[in-house]
Amino acid sequence: MNDVPVPEHLGDIFAGLDAAPLGILIWSAEQRLLYVNDRFRRSCDFPVTVGMGFDAFIDTIAHWPECVLPTDRDAWQREQTASFGSESSQDYLFATGLVLNVTQTPTANGGMTMSFADVTAIKNNERALQLAKETAEATDEAKSRFLRAANHDLRQPLASLKILIYNCIREEDPEHRSDMLHAMGIATSIMEDLLGALLQIGQLDAGRVQPRITSFQLSQLFERLDVQFRHQAREKGLRLAFVWPHGTVATDRALLERILSNFVANAIRFTEVGGIVVGCRREANGLRIEVVDTGRGIRPEDRDRVFDEFFRSEEQRAQKSGLGLGLNIVKRLAGLLELPIRLRSEVGRGSIFSVTVPMGNIWHSEANEIEISETVAGEFVGTPVILVEDDDILRQTMTQLLRRWGIDVHAAAEEGEAIRLIESGVSPRLIVADYNLKTQMGVDVVDRLRKAIGAEVPAMIVTADAEPRVIESIRAARLPVLIKPVSPPRLRVLMHNLLFEPSLVSVAEPPASQSRRDAP
Repeated sequence: MNDVPVPEHLGDIFAGLDAAPLGILIWSAEQRLLYVNDRFRRSCDFPVTVGMGFDAFIDTIAHWPECVLPTDRDAWQREQTASFGSESSQDYLFATGLVLNVTQTPTANGGMTMSFADVTAIKNNERALQLAKETAEATDEAKSRFLRAANHDLRQPLASLKILIYNCIREEDPEHRSDMLHAMGIATSIMEDLLGALLQIGQLDAGRVQPRITSFQLSQLFERLDVQFRHQAREKGLRLAFVWPHGTVATDRALLERILSNFVANAIRFTEVGGIVVGCRREANGLRIEVVDTGRGIRPEDRDRVFDEFFRSEEQRAQKSGLGLGLNIVKRLAGLLELPIRLRSEVGRGSIFSVTVPMGNIWHSEANEIEISETVAGEFVGTPVILVEDDDILRQTMTQLLRRWGIDVHAAAEEGEAIRLIESGVSPRLIVADYNLKTQMGVDVVDRLRKAIGAEVPAMIVTADAEPRVIESIRAARLPVLIKPVSPPRLRVLMHNLLFEPSLVSVAEPPASQSRRDAP
């Protein structure tokens, strides 16, 4: 209640003001406080009394410990004191996070009414919405730039492929033609891997990329980089040399290739004379892969920033060169793989970008590596395998591939045909089944074939559907899975493990992250 008695006929009016949802102060034309409603006293912790002057009220607020003033205290106090009788609306901020909206409304007799509303929740929502809007806009811009960079990366192997096709059509030497076809196959697989890698990188911020750590040898990866960039280097008159390594490393192959391809692409882009060398150095904790160039070098003040997103040097901005995404992608991928990256550079003499990778076990390397291919030669000869695939072309292609490995293939388009093969005396040591057959699911077919055989024959599922629910259903059946297009090296490794080292097979391994290389 107020501090002075009021005429009886005004009691109902003041009772209504006390019940109002806003804190209310009423001031006289002489700038004296006439009325304070109960809502103000309950919600605002200011020591106000009826009869106090407006300047004293403003001074109280200005010196209130929790009040956060937008400007210098004295300046704010002078401005607020001079605003008496004017119409205005402003927010008072407090260290506790409270936000009060204060509205001044002049009265007809020269006085003024002030209302105080708690708008903390509204302001918090506004800030959250503004932050979400800014984040969405930044994400959209980042996606647009990222897609432009992806377009550039995909054009490189595509350009190489076009040149190779053109030359191959006119090439009469069988040996040269064979070399070109081999390079075309590599360029195609590079494009396929890039598409997969770009999808992975686009999911980095969402935390959805899970590295697939395998042991592999670097020689084939270096060959792929050579094919991808040799024409680009040659067009600039640069030497691109690879010191072919013999080491085996353990990391995610596709993501490491993405890191190195960014290093090589940058080296070519910023080198005008000389060349680029890609090689390795052994370290106590692994193998350091270096990309050395004779380019313009990087200024000391820029070396800590070149890995920042969208960073471009003054020269790049002047030449409108690059988007500043490549090295940031490298940084994010290296962080995901927990691989240290380093930069050494000298202006005018060149740069060395490197990534250090843990050593791997040669016996766990993928089966198509030249240096270990002999270790699996002939291991599948005569092995009976039932293949269930309803697509005629894929069934024929897969059959030809398996027969090249010496496998005794028994192909069927559906379950009934496979059952008849078993009834005719076929005793398979391995079952390979498509997931989406025309009228059946591959998981169910494997189960019924095992029952017909009377044994838990090793089996695998191949599918073009990489949806998480599909993969989970296959995992639930305790079956390993390969994603189409099936990589022959990966197929061979999985077959070897199922037949000879079943303890190495993990059905929980996320197959969607596998690299899709050398598809038949």
